[in-house]
Amino acid sequence: MAKFSRKGKNKLQAISTASLPDIVFMLLFFFMVTTVMKDQSSLVKIKLPRATEVKKLENRSLVSHIRIGTPQQTSLYGSDPRIQLNDAFATVEGISEWVSAEREKLSEVDKTKMTVSLKVDQDTEMGIVSDVKQALRKASALKINYSTTKILAYEN
Repeated sequence: MAKFSRKGKNKLQAISTASLPDIVFMLLFFFMVTTVMKDQSSLVKIKLPRATEVKKLENRSLVSHIRIGTPQQTSLYGSDPRIQLNDAFATVEGISEWVSAEREKLSEVDKTKMTVSLKVDQDTEMGIVSDVKQALRKASALKINYSTTKILAYEN
């Protein structure tokens, strides 16, 4: 029998990279479309209280957030709890104006469905939270949600 030998026996074929730019752009486009940008930065420290009965909000576009807690920069703002509306500190008196501005951003149908979510630090005293709730009542923002973290079954 005759032996046949190949020339360049150990050389590997080159991998075609012609479709690589297409794949990269498809991935880039996918992540650009599916990524949700953070709309607000927190100016206050918040450690949410824990709860057992937790429900997720269904339509997050109808939710406006009020954060209450100790400021991140205590050297500038002190250590007393502060109210944060959007990206700025506010007082209780400014809540009704903020609610009307948030309602103006919504369509006519959704204005009655607006929910105000209170993100309150667990160490904050209830007095400031009661003041905020009273201001929300005066502004006719009656749908209020309290943000919490869920207690897992094995933590009980």
